[in-house]
Amino acid sequence: MTKQSIFGRIAQLAKANINALLDSAEDPQKMLDQMVRDYSASIQEAEAAIAQTIGNLRLLEQDYAEDVATAQDWGRKAVAASAKADEYRAAGNAADGDKFDNLAKIALGKQLSAETEARAAQPTIASQTEVVDKLKLGLEAMRGKLGELAAKRDQLVARAKIADAQSQVLDAVKSIDIMDPTSELGRFEEKVRREEAKVLGQQELAASSLDAQFEQLEDVGRTTEIEARLAALKSGSTPPAIGQ
Repeated sequence: MTKQSIFGRIAQLAKANINALLDSAEDPQKMLDQMVRDYSASIQEAEAAIAQTIGNLRLLEQDYAEDVATAQDWGRKAVAASAKADEYRAAGNAADGDKFDNLAKIALGKQLSAETEARAAQPTIASQTEVVDKLKLGLEAMRGKLGELAAKRDQLVARAKIADAQSQVLDAVKSIDIMDPTSELGRFEEKVRREEAKVLGQQELAASSLDAQFEQLEDVGRTTEIEARLAALKSGSTPPAIGQ
């Protein structure tokens, strides 16, 4: 995995709009579980790649430090050789003076090579340092997103459990409504009312029958009175006047 692809992937995952993804998901909880797994795997890959990148940078920095130290060492050697050459010349020994001057030149050449290598490494070190800093920031953003995902998943699971519990309660309430005991009481009350109406009807019927019996008694009394008066007429007696 190259540094560029790592950085691009980290940037893409860090910028992901979790809410938009959830809105378009058929099963948000499953999607969140999958995203948590994907993010965790991506973070592990990124951590390994970034660790390798940091390791390479540290090696470059070590090489740079060694080149700088080598250049300084060759510089000191060139100074020492040049000074020795001057001593020999001052003593009238031109041959040894030339010998040490040549050594000083060789040391200066080594110093120049080391400095050239150090200068050449500086842009690479600066570039790699910038990449590592960005990768670290991206990795922190990914970890933040992972925490956000985990929190949203936990919230969603909790809400799903609450919704399921509420659904069970509502189903229970519906079943209570369907098998409402008060409806049985209503039917029993209606039955009692019908029985009461029946009794009222029987009472009314009984009352009308009693009235009819009294009316029959009155009719019998009237007939008896008429028969008595007829008998009186036939016997020549006068029927008693009213009030007598």
